[in-house]
Amino acid sequence: MKKIIVFIMACLFITACQETLEERCAREAKEYSKKHCPAPIAKGVTIDSMSFDVSTHTLIYSYTLSDLVDDTALIRRNNPKEQMLQQLKNATAMKPYKDAGYNFRYIYYSTKNKGAKLFEATFQEKDYR
Repeated sequence: MKKIIVFIMACLFITACQETLEERCAREAKEYSKKHCPAPIAKGVTIDSMSFDVSTHTLIYSYTLSDLVDDTALIRRNNPKEQMLQQLKNATAMKPYKDAGYNFRYIYYSTKNKGAKLFEATFQEKDYR
């Protein structure tokens, strides 16, 4: 009988420690930013942070552009929103978040004009399904 009670208590303890998808997403975003940011991801592109807005279920990626890609006209000509949407649709690592219907926001800032937002795109479930 004592073994059964210990087993039940252990099972309850294990299930009580599991986090929700929102908690997991917020934790992973915070850990990623702390460990890896800022980090260059392509020539002239640096990821500054990753965060999660629990109230809107939005994963937010902030980048800084530099050198030749730090150009609003160049960004407009290349239609980055459509390219980003295709990448999001094909991203298997995002499957749990897409299945949960989360939003994804990408924000690009200028290095030349410190703090100036060059481009922003937000994708909702209706966009990537």
